[in-house]
Amino acid sequence: MMTKEEALHLLSEIEAEINRIIIGQEQLIRNLLIGLFTEIPYSFKKAAESNGATGGCAHILLEGVPGVAKTLAVVAISSAIHARFQRIQLTPDLLPADIVGTRIYDPTSGSFKVEHGPIFTNVLLADEVNRATPKTQSALLEAMQERQVTLGENTFKLDDPFWVLATQNPVEQEGVYILPEAQLDRFSMMLRVGYPEHEAELRMLRIKMGELDVRRLVEPSAVLEIRHLIGGTYVDDRLREYIVRVGRATRNATEFGIDSLKNLVTVGISPRAYHHLLALSKTVAFFKGRDYVLPSDVKEIGVPALRHRIIRSVQAEAAKLSTDDILKEILERVPIP
Repeated sequence: MMTKEEALHLLSEIEAEINRIIIGQEQLIRNLLIGLFTEIPYSFKKAAESNGATGGCAHILLEGVPGVAKTLAVVAISSAIHARFQRIQLTPDLLPADIVGTRIYDPTSGSFKVEHGPIFTNVLLADEVNRATPKTQSALLEAMQERQVTLGENTFKLDDPFWVLATQNPVEQEGVYILPEAQLDRFSMMLRVGYPEHEAELRMLRIKMGELDVRRLVEPSAVLEIRHLIGGTYVDDRLREYIVRVGRATRNATEFGIDSLKNLVTVGISPRAYHHLLALSKTVAFFKGRDYVLPSDVKEIGVPALRHRIIRSVQAEAAKLSTDDILKEILERVPIP
């Protein structure tokens, strides 16, 4: 079994290796690794399941203009952990069967055989997810939540780790299908990927990308070991109280004396978001070498974990207040118990 010191050294190695390939996106890489090594509690333990697995990786939605290394970062991480990787380019004519697979009739045996789709992998990148129709988008839901795929009367378990990352371009508005709130809520984080700094862009031009390679540092099984270690991070009840206060403040900010946000949020975060935020905060603490969570950890990961879960009102849009602005004020002004 891996020790905490070994896990921290390995995480540092992986992060340094990815940053060697992806220049100027250090925070993006850190948040991606937090998502990979966080165990989100998706369900309760079912007696019929021998492995008793109830959680999985924190699925991530990446938003940014083309060419800022969203796809490249995911490919680099999957290479570093020697994981099976599949990329799906989503288009309006893509069908659910193109993702999950289908049943094919075999005339020689007179029966149907199952052909698995690309979703049967460790790391799945759904590129430009908002270009697919809602029917195709929904094909990801069961896999993300239950880590299984149903084809006809057969249900197939997916491997662990199983990690879904989806990208979307915020600029294009034609020919896209906005993800519904129910599907957005399945993503543990939404990461906005911006342009690198001037010096970072200059460094990109100096390296020879075609000559770089990513070292295989661990096997996918190591992800599960590290997740198990992170799961033992101590959480005080007062921190749980703080998370609940933050969540309730997104629904009624005046309850906590934040009158400036009155009527700016139409829909606040769900109780599911509490579990995601707590699990992510534990991983943030672990990355910092601590075995306990502080309110600063919640504040650090709070915006990426919650920005896609609230809906602004017309007043907020008119005032040009983003969800990030609202969440930052809530995280700062909600009192810590």
